[in-house]
Formats: sequence, C-alpha cells, structure tokens
Amino acid sequence: MTHMKNPILRGFHPDPTIVRVGDDYYLATSTFEWYPGVCIYHSVDLVNWVLAARPLASLELLDMRGNPDSCGVWAPCLSYHNERFYLAFTNTRRFQGDFKDTPNYLISSEKITGPWSTPRFINSSGFDPSLFHDDTGKSYWLNMIWDHRPSKVRGNHAGRFFGGISCQEIDLNTGKLLGSPSVIFKGSELGLAEGPHIFKKGNYYYLIVAEGGTDKDHAVTIARSETVFGPYELPLNRPLLSSKCSPNLPIKRSGHGDICTTPEGESILVHLCSRPLTFRGRSVMGRETALQKLSWKDGWPELASGANIPSLIIQTDRHPHNTCSIEKVDFKRQKLPNSYHSLRYPLPKEVLYYSTHALTLHGQQSLGSLFEQSLLARRQQSFRFSYTTEFSFSPKNFQQMAGLVCYYNSKQYYYLYVTFSEEKGRVIELSSCQGRANCEYLLEEPIKLPDTGKVYLKANIDHDLLHLAYKTDESAWHWVAVNLDYSILSDEFGEGGAGANFTGAFVGICCQDLSGARQPAHFYSLDRKSTRLNSSHS
Repeated sequence: MTHMKNPILRGFHPDPTIVRVGDDYYLATSTFEWYPGVCIYHSVDLVNWVLAARPLASLELLDMRGNPDSCGVWAPCLSYHNERFYLAFTNTRRFQGDFKDTPNYLISSEKITGPWSTPRFINSSGFDPSLFHDDTGKSYWLNMIWDHRPSKVRGNHAGRFFGGISCQEIDLNTGKLLGSPSVIFKGSELGLAEGPHIFKKGNYYYLIVAEGGTDKDHAVTIARSETVFGPYELPLNRPLLSSKCSPNLPIKRSGHGDICTTPEGESILVHLCSRPLTFRGRSVMGRETALQKLSWKDGWPELASGANIPSLIIQTDRHPHNTCSIEKVDFKRQKLPNSYHSLRYPLPKEVLYYSTHALTLHGQQSLGSLFEQSLLARRQQSFRFSYTTEFSFSPKNFQQMAGLVCYYNSKQYYYLYVTFSEEKGRVIELSSCQGRANCEYLLEEPIKLPDTGKVYLKANIDHDLLHLAYKTDESAWHWVAVNLDYSILSDEFGEGGAGANFTGAFVGICCQDLSGARQPAHFYSLDRKSTRLNSSHS
C-alpha cells in the first residue's frame, strides 16, 4: 500500500465533475475566461491524470469576448449515456450586481477527444447546469435558480439570490426541455446552494450541491429522495465535506464536488479546494481539485475517515507517477503544448503562427482588454518555480510592447516587457496592476537595450515573492526587481475577495500594439522549472 497526496490536479482546476466509462475515468474542470474552455483529464487509476481534451476550442463552440474577469465557463457537468459523452456548461456574461446573464449550453460527442456537436442553448435561469441520466431512460436538466428580486424574507445577504436547485426533463435528441421546471431543493442552513449533480444508488436519488459560498465556508452537501423530483431529505451529519472547522489544515475552501463509483463498487468524491500561502492567506494557485474516498452508513455516504474534513493523504494501491517539474518549449522543434491558454477567444492565424524557428505573436489590445489580447499563458502549479522566455521584438513607438507576464486578471498582474522610448530607443519597462484599472510603473527609469537582437526575460517565484530579470546574451542575469508581492495574483486580493474572484495565477508571454499596426514579436523558447530558489534569485 502506498499513498497519494491531495490535490490530484494542482493549480487552477476548480469545480470538478467526474464520470467513469468502463475502466476509464474522465474529470472535467472549469476554465472561466481562459481559452479553450473546459479541461478534461483521463485516468485509469484515479491517481495519475493526463489532459485528454479541451473541448470548447473554436468560436463556433465558445466565444467569450467581452466577458468580465472570472466569468466565462462556470462549473461544467460531464456525463455519459448511450455510448455518448455530454457536456453541459454556462458561458457567464455578467457577474456584478443583482443580475446574472448565464446562458447554458449542451454539447455531445461519441469520443472524449471530439468532434463535439454545435452547442445547443438550453436555458439561462441560473448557472451550473447538470445532466442526470436515469435508469428509466429519461434524462433531466438541473441548475440553480438565480433570483434577482429584493426580499424581506431572504434578507440582503448574498444568499438571497440563490433560489434553489431546479430540475426538468430534457429530450436529448432535440435539446428541448419538457414540462415545467420544479425547484427540488432549497438548500441546507449553509445556504447558497449551487453546483448540483444527481446519482442513483439502490432506491435513492442522491443530490450533491455546493454550499456556503466559495470562501472559507464552502462545503459539499448531500441530500436524498426516493424520486428524482423530491422531496429531498438531509442527513443529521452534514455537510458531507468542509474545511471550515479545520483552521490548521493546509487544504482550505473545500467544496463543490461530484461522486462516481469504481468497478469494485467503491465511491469516490472529487472536490475543489485551495492551498493558501500559510503566512499570507492568499491562494495564488486558485482552487484545485482533490479526491476523497467514501464509505456508506445507514444509506448515506460519508468520508472514509468518518469525519467531514478533507484528508491530505489518501491510501491507494496505485503508484503516483513522477510528474515533470520541467517544461521546456523550443519552437525550432515543437509547437505550444496544451498546458497553454489564451484569453476569451482563439488567437486567429494572422495573429499567432509558427515559422521554422519561432512562434510569432502580433500585437493586439492592452492587458486590460476584455476582448482580443495576444496573450498565451499556463497555470501556476507549484509554489516555487522559474519561467524564462527568449524572444526578439523591434518596437517602433511607445504603444508597442511584448514580454513576460505574471497574470491573474485584467486588474492584477506584473508585466516585464520591451517597448520604445523617444529618448533611449528600445528599452525594458516594468508595469503592474494591483487591484485597480490604473497601472503602476515600477522602474525609476526604463532600461536601455541594444537597438537589435534577442532579449531574455526571467521570473522567479518563491511563494509570495517575485523576482524579475533580463539579459541580452548568454551572460549573467540583471535583476530589475526583487521581492515584489506576488500574492496580489490571488482570489483573495481582488475586489470582493474569494467570493468574487475564481481563477488563479498564470505565467506566459504577450504582445500589444495599441497603435493598431500589429507589430510582431518572435518567441524562440519558453522554459518553466519547478525549483528551490535561493537568496541569490538564481
């Protein structure tokens, strides 16, 4: 017997949904404004996971241009029925205020790798849609109901918007909802019921919901009924899972889960969690995916430990593979790996293309844009790592920029870049947005560069510290900034805190041209290494 350590998917991987097909497990997570939409992982042992598909990968399937930060693809549901995969998802278009614009869609495919069908719009009465296939042959569409109305009964807190979980039969052939929706569950005393999933065991239908919001009170609640439409009863011991009462546990904010059964009949819960910096309380890697074993008692599932707090270590008879701590991309020999995402839409071929030796990005809109940015980045997956890029860029004016970005959203980032100064010519500059739309420029003076030639940029991340450097040849690095507060790239730092920010830190490359000329930057390599960084920042 060996063990695995949670989380099983590190870095920004929230809202897991899981399905087993034969001996294969498929787990899908939210991607919010990052493109392509939804990451689907495959495993045969529940321990080792490989990215198998990113299904929402064309404008026909998903267009998020204009979506605010932390909107886009929320809480998908992956299911399998009659030899076909189904994926339900929301493309959230509005977050702030009393209203939510949450169109819900359904796509399907015979294979997890696609091709996926054209999205069918189903409804928009709330977010977190889910599909349940009953053994009666009928299928049901679930989602939470968003209630924007003021209410003296529900008060003025955020929970007043959560109107319960609705259920309605759906015709999978036409995508039409049948009959009228029924609110089948109003939630427990925790409130804010969302993220529903149903599974059936024996004579009972079990409803799993996320409750308590997305911060420290987050939880997984389970209820059961003898009919799909309820009434659903709650167990005496609830919630099923929460980190709320375990302040010393490194896994926080546990909630939003889904359950599947192994071929041997064992029940497994996957759920989101976060690992805040222990001395800062900020989650730079956002919400991750963890796994717990379940047991059954008196017709109810419970954690195998007997408690309702998540376990950091899970016993298993499978051996975790050594995960690669190095990801080096040389564009002379390869293209961008599928660990990289763009923002809100797929970069068209006239903006992103490959030559025999480089990836070329043509400059588009600013880092604050919600529409068309030339940005490619990958999620942070360890607390200590370095990231380096080698590129060439010949800006003609100050509105043209290209370089290395550490990015959380359009108002939280650090950007080390090459641009143009009328006094000095080609220069390096460093800007940052720290929770508001206005930038700060962190160098006393732009750093003069040779007029031509390659530039190397480097970021070293050590928990809450960011160190940035540059060089123009194979000589030593020149540190332009050290001990920057990297923890601003977190859910908790932004306006509204962890209740309004839902992604995680990414690192990558980008190019802007605010003049509209689309000046190109040529990137030759990208290099990420998980490492133990020392005080010399090497």
